Amino acid sequence: MKSYVPSTPAERQEMLEAIGLSSFDALYADVPESLRLGRKLNLPGGMSELSVRRLFAALARQNNTELAIFRGAGAYHHYIPAAVPQLASRSEFYTAYTPYQAEMSQGMLQAIFEWQTLICELTGMDVANASVYDGPTAAAEAMHMLTGAKRKNKVAYSAGLHPDVIATMKTYARFSKTELVEVPLAEDGRTDRAALEAALAGSAGFFAAQPNFMGCLEEMAALAELTHAAGGLFVSYVNPITLGLLKRPAAYGADVAIGDGQPLGLPLSFGGPYVGFMAATEKLVRNLPGRIAGETVDADGTRAYVLTLQAREQHIRREKASSNICSNQMLCAVTASIYLALMGPEGMREVAEQNLQKAHYLAEGMKQIKGVKQRYADTPFFNEFVVEYEKDAELVNEALKRRGIMGGVPLSRFCKTDARGALWCATECNTRDEIDLALNALMEVLA
Repeated sequence: MKSYVPSTPAERQEMLEAIGLSSFDALYADVPESLRLGRKLNLPGGMSELSVRRLFAALARQNNTELAIFRGAGAYHHYIPAAVPQLASRSEFYTAYTPYQAEMSQGMLQAIFEWQTLICELTGMDVANASVYDGPTAAAEAMHMLTGAKRKNKVAYSAGLHPDVIATMKTYARFSKTELVEVPLAEDGRTDRAALEAALAGSAGFFAAQPNFMGCLEEMAALAELTHAAGGLFVSYVNPITLGLLKRPAAYGADVAIGDGQPLGLPLSFGGPYVGFMAATEKLVRNLPGRIAGETVDADGTRAYVLTLQAREQHIRREKASSNICSNQMLCAVTASIYLALMGPEGMREVAEQNLQKAHYLAEGMKQIKGVKQRYADTPFFNEFVVEYEKDAELVNEALKRRGIMGGVPLSRFCKTDARGALWCATECNTRDEIDLALNALMEVLA
């Protein structure tokens, strides 16, 4: 099969020489050797359409889609109403691109405007942007918002943030010369306030998650108050499903609200694509990355939509830009918007209540099982919680899988020394029969 790259080998070599490189391998000099494949891809020759269908059907049969899922850790198994993918799959959304020409992009601009509006209603904040790539990217961009707004290069964050969020922030910080200071968790699984007070000195602000990675509900109002008293900005990384029951970020004093929109109608999809959301108070509107769609009227007085407040974007300010978010996740954002509009306040509250009740039913059941102990048992949680086994968590998971259960995420995957901890999750998709099945299976495994 011929190469899909239209340039000739000589032209490619000429382009490499123009940027001072001798080979394409040199483009990946920053990628550690241990992460490189080290060989050519083992790809078969061309196949007929029928053969390709047979191949993928055989691969699909290897998937186990019948497991009862009790796992979250940033990607959650929620019910997606049939109307959501049906509407989101319309060709107008699938083929739409970044709306640079307003006169040709009114539909997409309106979709962005509706997304921004829904995120503001959900979080209680004043303004929201078009969207960013995912939750971790939203956190990294918010970090730059803080350093730019406060003219300080130090930012504090809670150890209760998702490890992937922390890793992304560290990547951005490395190249922007931002000093990141981690604030540890106290014995109750929540941010240590005494350590926070010390970390806030000279800081542009502080990041905390609600709920945090361990599932614990943070006392966000107190954290915001401490941050503001030190002259910093407070950023809330929030699970949007919780906002059907819990206080919105604006209600406890957040200056910026961020998170991942995956729980809002997006399937797990092996980890993506997802969509990040960002919202802020009005005074920070010019610090938001990406773009904002605004509503106006045209020469005839008819309602129209335009892109506004995008002067700091890469495609305009280039090397002076504070952000490189130069596209958006609008197909995912449209999907999340449809979900939010379809569910409404009552639907969001019902989903949140089911998550809360089923997770607590699961946790109470585990307390009756010998060999299981709930960590942070006295701390409030939403739909995730940590347990400790008397056995290795990975071995427990393997045994549960053989019984049709996808158990909690072993925490050793994030901290090698935490071999017996596991983060369990329950959502509205878990029936009472499934939960009872999981409890019985766990009782057998730990017997």
